[in-house]
Amino acid sequence: MKLHEIQNKIAESRLRIFSKLEFKRLLLVSESSAQQLLERYTKKGVLVRLKGGLYALKLNYPSGYLIANKLYEPSYISFETALSYHNLIPETVYSFTSATTKKTRTFSVKNQLFRYHRIKKKAFTGYKLTNVAGENVLLAEKEKALADHLYYAFLKKKSLNERLRLKDVKRDKLFSYVSLFAMPNFLKWVKNVIRTTT
Repeated sequence: MKLHEIQNKIAESRLRIFSKLEFKRLLLVSESSAQQLLERYTKKGVLVRLKGGLYALKLNYPSGYLIANKLYEPSYISFETALSYHNLIPETVYSFTSATTKKTRTFSVKNQLFRYHRIKKKAFTGYKLTNVAGENVLLAEKEKALADHLYYAFLKKKSLNERLRLKDVKRDKLFSYVSLFAMPNFLKWVKNVIRTTT
């Protein structure tokens, strides 16, 4: 199969990131042919291997937000990345941080860091499909991103950001997300942080 045919099929499918299985089904080829094509065009620099069995077209390279969603599932973008997106912190964040129910992990793709922090399954909510620069990604609502950040700060696994902008944060919504972690001391601590920050 010629390169332009492969590129056209991937473009038509609208898959920005695809697995070996999706690639095989898309091109209607055998597993061994799919593997050979993936290896050949990755070596030629046409495809980018994001991690084992996960690829993207170099010409239509996905954003870090979309890569973050697909690299380690289930996950949604939260913590510093979502806080920066929602303008709750003044800093520009260069790595992508997400919440997951799986083990805490860090990946590096093309010198870009993707960090995943484990949270309780009961607290794995408060995110929605959000259009970011033309891509639909799973992103925490501002109150949930804040709750996740505060949870890790409370556990002393992260430093509490001293420059939080809380003016537009809905307190009741934040406290309901904090309550999902089922730690009364955490809720009390958050209320004190909010009182002293605003």
